[in-house]
Amino acid sequence: MERVFIVGCGDIGKRVARLAMTGGAAVTALVRSEESAARLKDLGIDTVEGHLDDPESLVGLPTRGSVVFYFAPPPGGGIIEPRVRAFCEAVRPGDEPAKVVYISTSGVYGDCGDMMVTEDTPANPQTARAKRRYDAETVFRAWGAERGVPIVILRVTGIYGPGRLPLQQLTAGQPVLLESEASYTNRIHSEDLARVCMAAAEGVEDSDIFNVSDGIPGTMTEYFNACADALGLPRPRQVTMEEAKKVMSPLMLSYVTESRRMDNAKMLRKLEVKLLYPTLQEGLKASVSR
Repeated sequence: MERVFIVGCGDIGKRVARLAMTGGAAVTALVRSEESAARLKDLGIDTVEGHLDDPESLVGLPTRGSVVFYFAPPPGGGIIEPRVRAFCEAVRPGDEPAKVVYISTSGVYGDCGDMMVTEDTPANPQTARAKRRYDAETVFRAWGAERGVPIVILRVTGIYGPGRLPLQQLTAGQPVLLESEASYTNRIHSEDLARVCMAAAEGVEDSDIFNVSDGIPGTMTEYFNACADALGLPRPRQVTMEEAKKVMSPLMLSYVTESRRMDNAKMLRKLEVKLLYPTLQEGLKASVSR
C-alpha cells in the first residue's frame, strides 16, 4: 500500500494508521474539525476536513488509488445508512479507490442460538443497529460491483483493549444476566482487529466477507466477570432475564438477548493472521497493564 485514506479515525483508525505508516504508506484521514486535524497531525496523519452528514462538504476526497478503511459509525435511528451513501456518491468517476475495507458487525447475523456462525450463514439482522450496518454492506457491495472496486467486509464482534474495558459499567453497578441464562458472545482485541484490517487490505484481491473474532465464544457475564477480576473490582450482580428487562438499558438488553458463536477459521486461513491475543485472559492482561 502506498496511500491510505481512513474514514472514521478513532481508536482502531489510529492503530491502522500506525501500522500503515510503519509499512511506508502515506495516510490521510477525514476529520470533522480543526481540533481533530491537529490531534491526528501530531501522529503524522494528514487530514482533509468534511462531514459525512453534509454531502456538499465531501468534495475532492483523496480516494484515487488509495486503500480506504471505512470505520465511521452509522448515525443513530432508522435502518438506512446515509453516511455510506454520501461517501460513495462523493467519489467521482476516475477517483475510485484501489479497495475499501469496511468494519461491519456480527450483529447482521441476528440471534443464532448455539449454532456456529460462518460467513455462509445468511444475514438476518434484528436490531435497528444491525440493520443499518447490513444496509451499509449492501450499498458498498453494489457500489463496488458497479465501479470495479473490491469491497472487503469485516463482520466484527465485541472489541476490547486498552481504554475499551467496561470500567464505567462495573463501577456504576450495572447488572449482568445469570450465567445459566446468558447467551453466547464473542470478542476481539483492538490491536488484533487493526492487524486484521491490514491483512484484509494487503492479502485480499477481490471482494470478500470475514468474521472477525478470537474464535473463543463466551458469555457477556463471563466477560464482565473477567474484566472485573482484571481491574480489581467486585464482580457485577447477576439478574434473571425478567429482571434484566426492567433494569438494563435497551442497548445492553439488545446485546444479551442475541446469541452467536462466531467461527473465525476463514479469517485465520485466508488472511493468515496470527492473533497476538487469542484468549480473553491474555488480552485483558495486556489491556490492564497499559
